[in-house]
Amino acid sequence: MGSVTDPAPAEIPAPREQVRVRRAPKLPAFMVVGGALGFLGTLIATSLYPADENVGFATLVAYFSLYGITIGVLLGAIVGVVLDRRSQNRTRLVDADRETVDPAPVEGEFE
Repeated sequence: MGSVTDPAPAEIPAPREQVRVRRAPKLPAFMVVGGALGFLGTLIATSLYPADENVGFATLVAYFSLYGITIGVLLGAIVGVVLDRRSQNRTRLVDADRETVDPAPVEGEFE
């Protein structure tokens, strides 16, 4: 008699899900640009007034940069958060398939 073989297990289709997709701003980029603009603003504001001869221009710029960079980073973060909140209004629903992938064995790894 012939042997009975089990049919190959049919792949179960992964369930389709709806996910929200949106373009979100990168907050660190806003903070870095804000810090750079804060430094430039400090440099311009410090150069508008004569520097004290006992202290020097570079020392004044370095001291006031502590405030300028901090304020610039804070303002950049606020702008980034506001743009992030606005981007939530522009979300789209798209269909997505869930896939599971088995990792490839690493050479020298026990199976």
